Amino acid sequence: MRRLRRLAHLVLFCPFSKGLQQGRLPGLRVKYVFLVWLGVSVGSWMVYVHYSSHAELCRGHVCQCDQYRKGIISGSICQDLCNLHKVEWRTCLSSVPGQQVYSGLWQGKEVTIKCGIEEGLDPKARSDPAPRQELVLFDKPTRGTSIKEFREMTLSFLKANLGDLPSLPALVGQVLLMADFNKDSRVSLAEAKSVWALLQRNEFLLLLSLQEEHASRLLGSCGDLYVTEGVPHGSWHGAALPPLLRPLLPPALHTALQRWLGPAWPWRAKIAIGLLEFVEELFHGAYGTFYMCETTLANVGYTAKYDFKMADLQQVAPEATVRRFLQGRHCERSSDCTYGRDCRAPCDKLMRQCKGDLIQPNLAKVCELLRDYLLPGAPADLREELGKQLRTCTTLSGLASQVEAHHSLVLSHLKTLLWKKISNTKYS
Repeated sequence: MRRLRRLAHLVLFCPFSKGLQQGRLPGLRVKYVFLVWLGVSVGSWMVYVHYSSHAELCRGHVCQCDQYRKGIISGSICQDLCNLHKVEWRTCLSSVPGQQVYSGLWQGKEVTIKCGIEEGLDPKARSDPAPRQELVLFDKPTRGTSIKEFREMTLSFLKANLGDLPSLPALVGQVLLMADFNKDSRVSLAEAKSVWALLQRNEFLLLLSLQEEHASRLLGSCGDLYVTEGVPHGSWHGAALPPLLRPLLPPALHTALQRWLGPAWPWRAKIAIGLLEFVEELFHGAYGTFYMCETTLANVGYTAKYDFKMADLQQVAPEATVRRFLQGRHCERSSDCTYGRDCRAPCDKLMRQCKGDLIQPNLAKVCELLRDYLLPGAPADLREELGKQLRTCTTLSGLASQVEAHHSLVLSHLKTLLWKKISNTKYS
């Protein structure tokens, strides 16, 4: 045993061994230098990508006042925006280049400023985007169009996008009333061009069509730029992360964040009731049926009093628009019959065409969302029944023969179950 120890001592401390150790040190240093270089390179690349995407997403300077000063457009906030500079632009909230979204301040209130940019503009093609007056944004109506012709033109547009509904003439009247921005009892060409450009924006059309109770209130506009109430509180706390890191958030961590940072369960129940009422409005609205085509917690917002507010209406689409997109569309599988993110219809593999009915109605998709939102932390005496009703709800199909019969009944049961639990408490 002693011999072995002496042999080990000689190997460790002999000159040859020292040479080996000294020879290894430079190699280790090279590895560390390489790892540091790699870390710096990856970090620099991520910063570059972040700022490149930020520059592409945040181009609010394009939404300027050139057309207003030239008399091409008009609007209720043009004076404050362009001449008096009373509209303060703050944080960029854009998620896609074609829709510029900023938080702001106007008349002492927190607001959201939204402005469309034509997708035809390629931000990579030039460092300075083309001035908006060069784009065909305000080409209709043309000079000489009478108010009667503009009314018919608006009615035809609404029929094409919302369907042929008996309630549309009332909506046309609302559009014309809004077009008279300066309240002089007549609609000028600039006013007509501005309201027509606004109608081309999907969210603006929905703000007109849906009740203000569940959507941000429209406060004013200038050309195709419009201002709504401030962004509601978000139910998805992963939204606070940088966009590049959001897809990396594991579902388990997402659930944990929701439980730790989200409202108390009774408040979540109140928000959920508001969301279910919004689904009911989409199905039985005055201006037709609408589909939620991106059902995520990122779109579920609420006020300071925990009343539900839809955070983003961009992915809510009229039934007529979705059906027109799907009708006769060639397909090989159901995934080919998808409008937006999750408005999916079956594929008729014999005819190789998309069918008209969606696989999942709004309520089924919302109930899938509510399972993760409501079941964690739910009261013990409610959890089993709530889970059962939510499972039943998620199995609803989008077939027209089933929707009318089951949709309202299941929705009513869910609302009643939640409301009984929080009624006559401070949460109601």
